Amino acid sequence: MAASEKTQAKTEQTKGKVKEAAGRTVGNERLTAEGHVDQAKGNAREAKEKIKDAHKH
Repeated sequence: MAASEKTQAKTEQTKGKVKEAAGRTVGNERLTAEGHVDQAKGNAREAKEKIKDAHKH
């Protein structure tokens, strides 16, 4: 996995977790949903990079 892509995936996942937690804390459903979306983007990016790595070997 390319280092920058891996870092970006982890950043998106972390950002999503923080947004989701903040949204739940203040009762903001939109912020919670945005957190879910950010986490999903990070998960998808990570999965894509793992597939690329698997095909290289």
